[in-house]
Amino acid sequence: MNQPGTPGGSTQPRKVTMYRNGSVYTAADPFATAMLVDGDTVAWVGSEQAATSIADASMDIIDLRGALLAPGFVDSHVHLTETGMALAGLQLSSARSARELLDAVATAPTDGTVLGHGWDETMWQDRTLPTPEELGRAARGRPVYLSRIDVHSALVSQSLVAAAGLDGMDGFDGGTQVVRAAHTAARLAARQLPEADRRGYQGAALREAAANGYVAVAEMSAPHICSTDDLRMAASWNDGGAMPEVLPYWGELATSSGHAQSILDGLGTPVLGLAGDLNIDGSIGSRTAALREDYSDAAGHRGSLYLSVDDAAKHLAACSVLGIQAGFHVIGDAGLEAALDALDLAAAEAGEQRVRAAGHRFEHVEMASSAALERLATYSVTVSAQPAFDAVWGTPGGLYEQRLGERSREMNPFAAFYSKGVPVAFGSDSPVTPLRPWSSVRACLEHNNPEQRISARAAFLGHTRAGWRASKYRNPLMGQLVPGAPASFAVWEVEELMVQVADNRVQSWSTDPRARTPLLPALDTGNDPACLQTVREGQELFASPALRG
Repeated sequence: MNQPGTPGGSTQPRKVTMYRNGSVYTAADPFATAMLVDGDTVAWVGSEQAATSIADASMDIIDLRGALLAPGFVDSHVHLTETGMALAGLQLSSARSARELLDAVATAPTDGTVLGHGWDETMWQDRTLPTPEELGRAARGRPVYLSRIDVHSALVSQSLVAAAGLDGMDGFDGGTQVVRAAHTAARLAARQLPEADRRGYQGAALREAAANGYVAVAEMSAPHICSTDDLRMAASWNDGGAMPEVLPYWGELATSSGHAQSILDGLGTPVLGLAGDLNIDGSIGSRTAALREDYSDAAGHRGSLYLSVDDAAKHLAACSVLGIQAGFHVIGDAGLEAALDALDLAAAEAGEQRVRAAGHRFEHVEMASSAALERLATYSVTVSAQPAFDAVWGTPGGLYEQRLGERSREMNPFAAFYSKGVPVAFGSDSPVTPLRPWSSVRACLEHNNPEQRISARAAFLGHTRAGWRASKYRNPLMGQLVPGAPASFAVWEVEELMVQVADNRVQSWSTDPRARTPLLPALDTGNDPACLQTVREGQELFASPALRG
């Protein structure tokens, strides 16, 4: 923090704001109704009576009128440019047939590449994809890139096939859907956008995050997704301070500690690790996640391993020696087995203590047995998980059941992570699922497998404080609202506040104050709380007119 005064060391008095007449989610006082913010720091939390004695005319007084003030959300896995592109492009999640998708393409603006996101053929009664000729006619010859909901495959037009040189490439069979190497090439070709456009997309994504109560997002850049220019642009938003903090990662494979250091030196911006979307495998929806047994709806098909155990082990060992985070995108059970074997080899090379101390992280980890979780815990690997995946695809008859059959019940084992001592942080993988934190918290409480449900408190901490811990953030008070902590929080209009437990045998929600547990919004109403304000280290990122109205 700058001392004294405002950011930059100004001698002007710091702004002091008193929030009162609400509910403050803080470990300092479970009955707190007020909070004092001095500059960029939480100065005090306490009761309404005490707030009356502290308040004076020099303060900005905000009457919460019963609203909840809570630590700001941290999304553990996002893609900023892709999120902005999805917000601005064709929204295809509601398409229920190839015809509806083609109709949307036909309505796209006439200039440039047609970009769209979110189609999911498992939601279609007739799952036949458009032909190249149909897509070309709808687009009137323009290049087309339409990412599937999981962003591990896409529909592309013949003009984009030619521009990206996809003929003969792995993952291109002459049809409209591309996977693996062909998808990477098509994706990068579609993203050849002017700098101003890319910055506009990133800004739109960050504003969307701020409007939904996020104070930080972990940006998962990688060579197969974007350029280092994109990474540097994402990190540069931290210089202004008026957006959620960007926690940058770069998913590039290193073969030695020297190679890892040369990658870091060449990025042109500091990153938190060589981790994130360094893919060991793909996705369930595109049938590229690596499985130990066949996909239930594709006999003889078990997905793809993109990295060998030896390559993954070298990467983990290299980063462990440097003391930085390594990590992988891993979804299937065979993919996780490869990652765990790589951890064993890395520990043998670099030493188990170094591997543990580096704080490595695995993204997604959707298929994990009890034995696999014990191995993750041994190495103190944090799992970055996406609760909305279960809400969207874990329903009876949904994507998981279609692709995996009985194995679908074991997907996304949140309760098992906690019981085995595996650190967990939650996120959206936006644009795969939207930046809606309370919907993500609800997905933890309403997991389609009741045995894997967790409490509201655990889910909330997993979406807030755990996100800072997963990034090994320098300030241990981040994610808490206690005196001396950074003033990073959001204010929420709520219908009701309660204590909740994940146990169907007893009443799930309680307002009993004897619990001495800070209250959270009742999420069994079906409605998400509305964000009234988002503040990062004392600086307002978003404010609804209703806050002071």
